[in-house]
Amino acid sequence: MNGRFIAAGLGLLLAAGGALAADLKRAEEIVGGRCFICHGMEGEAASALYPRLASQHADYIARQLADFKSGKRKSETMAGMAADLTPEEMKALGEFFQKKPATHSQSADPDLSGVGRYIFTKGNQYSGVAACVSCHGPKGYGTPQLPRLAGQQALYIENQLKQFNTRERNNDNAVMHSIASKLSELEVKAVASFISTLE
Repeated sequence: MNGRFIAAGLGLLLAAGGALAADLKRAEEIVGGRCFICHGMEGEAASALYPRLASQHADYIARQLADFKSGKRKSETMAGMAADLTPEEMKALGEFFQKKPATHSQSADPDLSGVGRYIFTKGNQYSGVAACVSCHGPKGYGTPQLPRLAGQQALYIENQLKQFNTRERNNDNAVMHSIASKLSELEVKAVASFISTLE
C-alpha cells in the first residue's frame, strides 16, 4: 500500500519536473526570439537603457509582463512584446531569468557612489526620503513583490526614478512616487550609481 503511494508521489514529482523543463525550454525559445535583443540571452542587458533581468524575482518579472500586456505599465515596445504571451509563458520567463547569474558594474565615481550608499542605507532625514534598504533589503535583493535592485544598470534606475516622480510609471508601489519626488538630481544619480555596484 505504502509502496503504491510512494510510486504515485514519485510519478507526480517526475511529471512536475518534466513540465518545468518544458516551460523553461519554451521560455528559452521566447528569449531567443525576442527578449535577447534588449535584455540578452543571460539577462545581462544589451544597453544601459534596458534593465538587467538576471536573478530578478520570477514573480516580479511575470507581474511586470502582465502589466505591460494590460497597459497598466506603459511601454509601446514592451506592450508589443508581451501582447501574445500567456500567463504560463510569463511565469516561465520569470523562472528562466531568475536562474541566471547576476552581474554588476564597477563604480566610475566612488565619491558619487558614496553619496548613493548613504541614501540607500539611511535615506535623507532632512527631505523625508526613506532608506532603500527598508523595502529592498540591505543587499538590494528585494522580494518576489519588490524588485531586486542589486547590480541594476545605473541609467535604467535613474530613468525609472524619474518616471515614478512624473507618475509616468504608476503600476508599482505608490510609495515610490513619494520617494522619487523628494530625491534631488544628485541623489538620483548617486543612488543609481551605488545600486549598480551591488553584487
